[in-house]
Amino acid sequence: MKKSLICLCMVSLLLVLSSYGILPKERTISNFKLKSATTNQWVSLSDFKNSKGFIVVFLSNKCPMAKFYSKRLNQMSEKYSKLGVHLLAINSMDTLVYGEESFSKMRKKAKADNFSFPYLQDRNQTIARQFKAENTPQAFVVWKNSAGQLIIKYHGAIDDNAGEPEKATHHFVMEAVDELMMKKKVTTPKSDSFGCRIYYRGEKQKMN
Repeated sequence: MKKSLICLCMVSLLLVLSSYGILPKERTISNFKLKSATTNQWVSLSDFKNSKGFIVVFLSNKCPMAKFYSKRLNQMSEKYSKLGVHLLAINSMDTLVYGEESFSKMRKKAKADNFSFPYLQDRNQTIARQFKAENTPQAFVVWKNSAGQLIIKYHGAIDDNAGEPEKATHHFVMEAVDELMMKKKVTTPKSDSFGCRIYYRGEKQKMN
Protein backbone atom coordinates (compact mmCIF):
# COMPACT_ATOMS: atom_id res chain seq x y z
CA MET A 1 0.00 0.00 0.00
CA LYS A 2 2.78 2.41 0.98
CA LYS A 3 4.72 1.63 -2.22
CA SER A 4 1.67 2.31 -4.35
CA LEU A 5 1.09 5.62 -2.57
CA ILE A 6 4.74 6.65 -3.06
CA CYS A 7 4.59 5.78 -6.78
CA LEU A 8 1.38 7.75 -7.16
CA CYS A 9 2.96 10.78 -5.46
CA MET A 10 6.04 10.56 -7.68
CA VAL A 11 3.95 10.43 -10.85
CA SER A 12 1.88 13.39 -9.65
CA LEU A 13 5.04 15.38 -8.89
CA LEU A 14 6.51 14.66 -12.32
CA LEU A 15 3.31 15.80 -14.00
CA VAL A 16 3.29 19.04 -12.00
CA LEU A 17 6.95 19.75 -12.75
CA SER A 18 6.41 19.09 -16.43
CA SER A 19 3.40 21.40 -16.56
CA TYR A 20 5.47 24.21 -15.09
CA GLY A 21 8.26 23.67 -17.60
CA ILE A 22 10.78 22.58 -14.95
CA LEU A 23 11.46 19.27 -16.66
CA PRO A 24 13.20 19.73 -20.03
CA LYS A 25 11.04 18.87 -23.02
CA GLU A 26 12.55 17.03 -25.94
CA ARG A 27 12.48 19.04 -29.15
CA THR A 28 11.32 17.49 -32.39
CA ILE A 29 12.61 18.37 -35.83
CA SER A 30 10.37 18.33 -38.88
CA ASN A 31 11.41 17.24 -42.34
CA PHE A 32 13.17 19.78 -44.54
CA LYS A 33 14.56 19.98 -48.06
CA LEU A 34 17.66 21.96 -49.02
CA LYS A 35 20.04 22.08 -51.97
CA SER A 36 23.41 20.38 -51.54
CA ALA A 37 26.58 22.12 -52.66
CA THR A 38 28.28 18.71 -52.63
CA THR A 39 26.17 17.26 -55.45
CA ASN A 40 24.09 20.23 -56.64
CA GLN A 41 21.01 18.13 -55.83
CA TRP A 42 18.11 18.68 -53.44
CA VAL A 43 18.27 16.67 -50.21
CA SER A 44 15.61 16.06 -47.57
CA LEU A 45 15.56 14.06 -44.35
CA SER A 46 12.83 11.89 -45.81
CA ASP A 47 15.26 10.70 -48.51
CA PHE A 48 16.96 8.55 -45.88
CA LYS A 49 14.18 6.01 -45.45
CA ASN A 50 15.98 3.59 -43.13
CA SER A 51 17.93 6.14 -41.14
CA LYS A 52 18.16 5.65 -37.37
CA GLY A 53 19.03 9.32 -36.94
CA PHE A 54 21.16 12.19 -38.16
CA ILE A 55 24.22 14.19 -37.23
CA VAL A 56 23.42 17.76 -38.26
CA VAL A 57 26.30 20.25 -38.16
CA PHE A 58 25.97 23.95 -38.87
CA LEU A 59 29.02 25.12 -40.82
CA SER A 60 30.17 28.13 -42.79
CA ASN A 61 32.80 28.79 -45.45
CA LYS A 62 34.57 31.59 -43.64
CA CYS A 63 34.64 30.63 -39.96
CA PRO A 64 38.16 29.59 -38.85
CA MET A 65 36.77 27.27 -36.16
CA ALA A 66 34.57 25.46 -38.68
CA LYS A 67 37.52 24.92 -41.01
CA PHE A 68 39.22 22.73 -38.41
CA TYR A 69 36.55 20.05 -38.69
CA SER A 70 36.35 19.10 -42.37
CA LYS A 71 38.50 15.97 -42.03
CA ARG A 72 36.77 14.83 -38.83
CA LEU A 73 33.32 15.28 -40.35
CA ASN A 74 34.32 13.20 -43.37
CA GLN A 75 35.52 10.48 -41.00
CA MET A 76 32.30 10.57 -38.99
CA SER A 77 30.19 10.48 -42.13
CA GLU A 78 32.06 7.46 -43.45
CA LYS A 79 31.78 5.63 -40.12
CA TYR A 80 28.16 6.27 -39.22
CA SER A 81 26.45 6.33 -42.61
CA LYS A 82 27.16 2.60 -42.83
CA LEU A 83 25.29 2.20 -39.54
CA GLY A 84 22.22 4.15 -40.64
CA VAL A 85 23.17 7.51 -39.13
CA HIS A 86 23.75 10.15 -41.78
CA LEU A 87 25.70 13.39 -41.44
CA LEU A 88 24.35 16.59 -42.95
CA ALA A 89 26.12 19.96 -42.85
CA ILE A 90 24.10 23.15 -43.17
CA ASN A 91 25.23 26.68 -44.02
CA SER A 92 22.73 29.19 -42.64
CA MET A 93 24.87 32.32 -42.87
CA ASP A 94 23.21 35.44 -44.30
CA THR A 95 24.37 35.52 -47.92
CA LEU A 96 22.92 39.00 -48.40
CA VAL A 97 25.63 40.29 -46.07
CA TYR A 98 28.40 37.73 -46.55
CA GLY A 99 29.17 37.05 -50.18
CA GLU A 100 31.76 34.45 -49.20
CA GLU A 101 28.91 32.25 -47.92
CA SER A 102 27.24 32.02 -51.34
CA PHE A 103 26.24 28.71 -52.87
CA SER A 104 29.01 28.93 -55.46
CA LYS A 105 31.59 29.36 -52.67
CA MET A 106 29.99 26.44 -50.83
CA ARG A 107 30.47 24.35 -53.97
CA LYS A 108 34.16 25.25 -54.00
CA LYS A 109 34.57 24.37 -50.33
CA ALA A 110 32.79 21.04 -50.69
CA LYS A 111 35.09 20.13 -53.56
CA ALA A 112 38.29 21.42 -51.92
CA ASP A 113 37.56 19.61 -48.64
CA ASN A 114 36.33 16.50 -50.47
CA PHE A 115 33.06 16.43 -48.51
CA SER A 116 31.54 12.96 -48.43
CA PHE A 117 28.28 14.32 -47.01
CA PRO A 118 25.65 16.85 -48.17
CA TYR A 119 26.64 20.48 -47.57
CA LEU A 120 23.25 22.19 -47.61
CA GLN A 121 22.35 25.84 -48.07
CA ASP A 122 19.72 27.19 -45.70
CA ARG A 123 19.19 30.34 -47.76
CA ASN A 124 16.26 31.69 -45.70
CA GLN A 125 17.68 30.51 -42.35
CA THR A 126 14.46 28.63 -41.59
CA ILE A 127 16.23 25.41 -40.64
CA ALA A 128 18.69 27.20 -38.36
CA ARG A 129 15.72 28.75 -36.60
CA GLN A 130 14.07 25.36 -36.24
CA PHE A 131 17.21 23.97 -34.58
CA LYS A 132 17.87 27.26 -32.73
CA ALA A 133 21.43 27.12 -34.04
CA GLU A 134 23.70 29.82 -32.66
CA ASN A 135 27.14 29.44 -34.20
CA THR A 136 29.40 27.49 -36.51
CA PRO A 137 30.38 24.82 -35.97
CA GLN A 138 27.50 23.58 -33.84
CA ALA A 139 26.35 19.96 -33.90
CA PHE A 140 23.03 18.27 -33.24
CA VAL A 141 22.34 14.56 -32.91
CA VAL A 142 18.78 13.87 -34.00
CA TRP A 143 17.28 10.44 -33.31
CA LYS A 144 14.18 8.72 -34.64
CA ASN A 145 11.81 7.44 -31.97
CA SER A 146 9.34 4.55 -32.21
CA ALA A 147 6.70 6.90 -33.64
CA GLY A 148 9.05 8.06 -36.39
CA GLN A 149 9.56 11.49 -34.86
CA LEU A 150 13.02 13.07 -35.01
CA ILE A 151 14.13 14.14 -31.54
CA ILE A 152 17.18 16.26 -30.65
CA LYS A 153 19.23 14.14 -28.26
CA TYR A 154 22.43 16.20 -28.21
CA HIS A 155 23.54 19.68 -29.18
CA GLY A 156 26.78 21.57 -28.76
CA ALA A 157 30.41 21.10 -29.73
CA ILE A 158 31.65 18.32 -31.99
CA ASP A 159 34.46 17.58 -29.54
CA ASP A 160 36.53 19.48 -26.98
CA ASN A 161 39.61 20.35 -29.05
CA ALA A 162 39.13 22.07 -32.41
CA GLY A 163 42.76 22.85 -33.22
CA GLU A 164 44.39 19.63 -31.99
CA PRO A 165 42.02 16.70 -32.61
CA GLU A 166 44.53 14.18 -31.28
CA LYS A 167 44.30 15.87 -27.88
CA ALA A 168 40.48 15.79 -27.67
CA THR A 169 39.29 14.00 -24.54
CA HIS A 170 35.55 14.18 -25.24
CA HIS A 171 34.12 13.37 -28.65
CA PHE A 172 30.64 14.58 -27.81
CA VAL A 173 28.89 13.78 -31.07
CA MET A 174 30.36 10.31 -31.48
CA GLU A 175 29.76 9.48 -27.83
CA ALA A 176 26.11 10.51 -28.14
CA VAL A 177 25.59 8.47 -31.32
CA ASP A 178 27.34 5.42 -29.85
CA GLU A 179 25.14 5.54 -26.74
CA LEU A 180 21.98 5.89 -28.80
CA MET A 181 23.03 3.00 -31.01
CA MET A 182 23.24 0.88 -27.86
CA LYS A 183 19.78 2.19 -26.78
CA LYS A 184 21.32 4.05 -23.85
CA LYS A 185 20.54 7.51 -22.55
CA VAL A 186 22.95 10.19 -23.78
CA THR A 187 25.34 10.92 -20.91
CA THR A 188 26.16 14.44 -22.11
CA PRO A 189 23.09 15.84 -23.92
CA LYS A 190 24.52 19.36 -24.15
CA SER A 191 27.89 21.10 -24.32
CA ASP A 192 29.11 24.60 -25.08
CA SER A 193 30.06 25.23 -28.70
CA PHE A 194 32.32 28.03 -29.88
CA GLY A 195 32.85 29.63 -33.26
CA CYS A 196 31.29 32.27 -35.48
CA ARG A 197 27.86 33.45 -34.52
CA ILE A 198 24.94 32.91 -36.88
CA TYR A 199 23.33 36.33 -37.28
CA TYR A 200 19.75 36.05 -38.40
CA ARG A 201 18.57 38.29 -41.17
CA GLY A 202 17.27 41.54 -39.81
CA GLU A 203 19.63 41.68 -36.82
CA LYS A 204 21.60 44.90 -36.58
CA GLN A 205 24.91 43.45 -35.39
CA LYS A 206 26.93 41.52 -37.92
CA MET A 207 29.92 39.19 -37.80
CA ASN A 208 33.27 40.79 -38.52
